[in-house]
Amino acid sequence: MGSTSAENHGRPGTGRRDLIKRSAALGLISAPAMGFLSACASSGGGGDEDKAKAGKKTAKNPLAVNDTAQMEFVLFDGGFGKEYAEDAVKIYEKNFPGAKVKFAATQKIQSTLQPRFNQGTPPDLIDNSGAEQMDMGVLVGKNQLADLTPLLDAPSYDDPDKKVRDTLRPGIVEMGQFDGNPVWILYYAYTVYGVWYSQKALDSLDEQYPETWDQMLAVCAKAKKKGMAGWTYAGKYPYYIPFSLYPMIGKVGGREVLDAIDNLEPNAWKHPAVKACFEAYYELYKKGYVLKGTPGLDHIQSQTAWAKGKALFIPNGSWVENESANVIPADFDLAVSAPTGLDSSDKMPFGTIWASGGEPFIVPAKAKNAPGGMEQLRIMLSEASSKNFTAKVKSLTAYNGGTEGITLTPGLKSGVAALEKAGDNVVNPRIQDWYVQLQKEQIGVAGLGEMMAGRLTPAEAISKIQGFADAAAKDSSIKHYKHQ
Repeated sequence: MGSTSAENHGRPGTGRRDLIKRSAALGLISAPAMGFLSACASSGGGGDEDKAKAGKKTAKNPLAVNDTAQMEFVLFDGGFGKEYAEDAVKIYEKNFPGAKVKFAATQKIQSTLQPRFNQGTPPDLIDNSGAEQMDMGVLVGKNQLADLTPLLDAPSYDDPDKKVRDTLRPGIVEMGQFDGNPVWILYYAYTVYGVWYSQKALDSLDEQYPETWDQMLAVCAKAKKKGMAGWTYAGKYPYYIPFSLYPMIGKVGGREVLDAIDNLEPNAWKHPAVKACFEAYYELYKKGYVLKGTPGLDHIQSQTAWAKGKALFIPNGSWVENESANVIPADFDLAVSAPTGLDSSDKMPFGTIWASGGEPFIVPAKAKNAPGGMEQLRIMLSEASSKNFTAKVKSLTAYNGGTEGITLTPGLKSGVAALEKAGDNVVNPRIQDWYVQLQKEQIGVAGLGEMMAGRLTPAEAISKIQGFADAAAKDSSIKHYKHQ
């Protein structure tokens, strides 16, 4: 989605980054992606004879990179920009002065790389994000990706006594897995999803962030009296709503409800927790607490209206701080909270939040210099590169740390605090990674979007979404995944 997202998020996976712009191209992704991947399955070229010979394995070169082989890196050029990657490339070039690095940044990942996958000549490292993101589930299902386990088991860049996998935030390794132990994707950014707001605006209402739904409705009623809507969201891309709705469902009903949804289990959407949360959100619409015209707004328009004080709350990911930097006032005091729950009967405590990797990096199975691509990632997962990314783009990375000595922006500081408050109560719905079309077009646009616009009741939306999920579960052309 992502990373998540709108331009360059830590979208959620698919996420995940640039969740929005990705979405804009849903029409592009669905059909062309299948043609692309069926072509991939039978593509020629890229045999072992074309691969770079292994280099000498040493303490400083644990992946045995060939120090004279070219390494090609294609980055998604979105909200995070390209400077952080260019900085990491300079380190690779310094470490391997005899190697040529071919670096390019583009917003058109699929149309740029599709012919090369078809020919069996893909780059060595790809940031697979943006509107033209290639479908991860299909790439994995068609055996188009290299297993990144050698990278994860290599010594970390900073500490030879620590493996790379031991330096990563919780859940990052698991997110890159689909079936069994291989890790196909390394999500580089780390996104905090939740309800974003101006602390200044909340203070002006003499209110604290609401922990129960009755409190949420009371805060929205107070805001409405002052001429401010309670909520807005990306109406044209309503799969942003799950950034706060899914963790609310998990909070109310427990992780197992989200797992059942991810697993496409029969009647998963008919769980009482889903019903209660859908009804809670629908109440925002019924009581007039959603900014008028929201269903017609895209992500930028809704974020701009919110930043201008027209609405108090917006469901989003942590990329919003960088993406909306030009419209968020200096005294806005940006903050994020875990979603409001129903009441004290919820299964998980207040603070339960969705946080996960965004900005998915992949090494193609037919890459000529796969060790070089993995080594570039190993450099990017160093403390110095992680700090550089965080300082430049206001987002955390998969590296578990990297904030010491950096002056954190308000949103980033709030996100770190939210993660600390959550502790182990972090959920990570996988449906947006595993089933892109189902999540975006069907659950998001056709289900939640219609409900929040008042064109479906919660019961009708649930029935419709369950039908979509059941159809996906029965579709033999779709690769199916389950929580292990």
